[in-house]
Amino acid sequence: MKEVLFLLLNEFAEWETSPLAAALNQSGHFCVKTVSTSMAPVRSIGGFSVNPNYDIGKALNVDFAGLLLIGGNAWRTAEASLVRPLVERAMEKALLGAICDASVYLGGLGLLNEIAHTSNQLDDLCAYAGDFYTGKSLYRCQQAVRCGNIVTANGTAGLEFAKEVLLGLGAMSEPEAEQWYRFYKLGYYEAIRAQAKNG
Repeated sequence: MKEVLFLLLNEFAEWETSPLAAALNQSGHFCVKTVSTSMAPVRSIGGFSVNPNYDIGKALNVDFAGLLLIGGNAWRTAEASLVRPLVERAMEKALLGAICDASVYLGGLGLLNEIAHTSNQLDDLCAYAGDFYTGKSLYRCQQAVRCGNIVTANGTAGLEFAKEVLLGLGAMSEPEAEQWYRFYKLGYYEAIRAQAKNG
């Protein structure tokens, strides 16, 4: 089983994790592990507490297929600076995903300058990342963007982010990922009608 690491900082956005984590764990090929800056419990915006499987140091020694930076309220704090070594390792060999304010964090590291990408708002990305960000012409006003081994998404795009990650990891084929996405995006009855209409 290939491990996919979900990087959670305090006050993380739990709604950006659940559909993707469930799909990966049910795939038969991937398993989800959680990582944070320490082994202390991490609390979500909604009040859920997670005991991380790894801290950053331990995760650096793990053979992982993907690193997913989950959005929340801590990506502009000193805590986020501790994540950089793991991001750099992911850039060498794995899929790297960032949703919501975590995409702004990648911009501040200069990692979005040469790839198509998205975030919550271009103006906010430019203001926060400053001179480290020169990729304005590659910004896309889309829910989620996958370019090479990097997936970015805005904070309302949990399902779109999940779909692109599933495709990027090879966890689902295009038709499977599209059917999965439609089911949760449209709801049960609309998805069934759409599937019947499309044959």
